Amino acid sequence: MPIHISTQKIKKEWTDYNGHMNVAYYVLIFDLNAAEILMNKFNMGEKSAKETNKSTMVVESHITYNQELKEGDEVDLNLIYFNHDKKRLQYKFEMVHKNKKYLASTIEILALYVDLEERRVVEFEDEKTKIMENYILENSSKFNNDNLVFSGKLKK
Repeated sequence: MPIHISTQKIKKEWTDYNGHMNVAYYVLIFDLNAAEILMNKFNMGEKSAKETNKSTMVVESHITYNQELKEGDEVDLNLIYFNHDKKRLQYKFEMVHKNKKYLASTIEILALYVDLEERRVVEFEDEKTKIMENYILENSSKFNNDNLVFSGKLKK
């Protein structure tokens, strides 16, 4: 069972001339309404960027478009996988139609932890590593590691 992150309603301005959600908005929805929430759990979101000058930057992503969404549809954004090494995060979300329960999209992300002042990759602080390890320990039974693209990029 995946970890529910948020629910979103597909807006008219996200749809295109084909009458369904445009591809660009899938990434937007995942980024603002799932990834940012996850990063805040690990103290690596906007607050961290402003207060500590450290944050994450996405370096690779893999997205699937499984079934179309239309204006007014509601979707659940769920975390289906999370892992990390000393400098990298790997996570995967799914977008599921709230009422019809079909898989609309997935996105897998590989992100780096970055010192924004020096603009270079750095290792996670011990406190952030502990938060992530505890999160994995509490939730690993809910993770699905099928069809992961970036697992070989973590250096554990």
